[in-house]
Amino acid sequence: MKKLNAAVERFAYNHPNFGISNLMKYIVAGNVIVFLLMTFSNYSSLSFLAFNWGAVLRGEIWRLLTFVFLPSTTQPFSFLISTYFIYFIGNLLEREWGTPKFNLYYFTGMLLTILAGIAGYYFPGSSTVYGTYYISLSMFLAFAALFPDMQVLLFLIIPIKVKWLAWFDVALFALDTFTALLAGDILRALLPVVAMLNFVVFFWTTMTESIAYRRGRAQHQTSHQTIQFKSAVRQQKKKEAERGYRHKCAVCGRTDASHPDLEFRYCSRCAGYHCFCEDHIFQHEHFTE
Repeated sequence: MKKLNAAVERFAYNHPNFGISNLMKYIVAGNVIVFLLMTFSNYSSLSFLAFNWGAVLRGEIWRLLTFVFLPSTTQPFSFLISTYFIYFIGNLLEREWGTPKFNLYYFTGMLLTILAGIAGYYFPGSSTVYGTYYISLSMFLAFAALFPDMQVLLFLIIPIKVKWLAWFDVALFALDTFTALLAGDILRALLPVVAMLNFVVFFWTTMTESIAYRRGRAQHQTSHQTIQFKSAVRQQKKKEAERGYRHKCAVCGRTDASHPDLEFRYCSRCAGYHCFCEDHIFQHEHFTE
């Protein structure tokens, strides 16, 4: 995975002109046109756009591309919301990554979906419908990984952070896979895995660095030196609470509790750890023992 991730980054860097700028604009425009055609006709009349490997083998190669223009829903309100959201996150991803990497991410999702569809052709028992549902979900996972704390309005009412929706999507992925496996439909279980595979390849370095950071932080928090330091801090705070002050001038005896407006410093030339107020920090005899 690490090598694949490095290859993706290297390809995007070495091919700055690769891909279609504002790709989601064309994807969404195609979806809108097909949705309008479906509104005035029916789905079956536009079935020649759907992915069908058998039809591709008969020469209908346009199906390798046109399946991304088929809407995932025929309900006008759901279509409007989902299309706008996909357009929004697609533009943000392209702005964050650049055109080459975003195009590569989307095209890789298409390729993996096509490969799953080819496998389904040779296993007629599969009930999988091959569309852009999981491509869109993998895009959303990428969006959530880059902008986890961004808030969106769930049902246009409830504000919720994107990262919690992403965890919900991961749960849906797991549920879809588990349900398909229980039904014995291996190929239908393949698509969620394919979508996750696309995400994992592109975010492998980010995920491994995050895990390493969290692991190192956990080890630091439980290390012997950290525990000793925390214990010393607690003891120091306990002593300060018992004395009623934190700093006390070694010359005049004034403290930060009795004179909160005074500033206190520690002399580096004195032997030991001696505190002085601002009036005596430069006017005192240095401690030698």
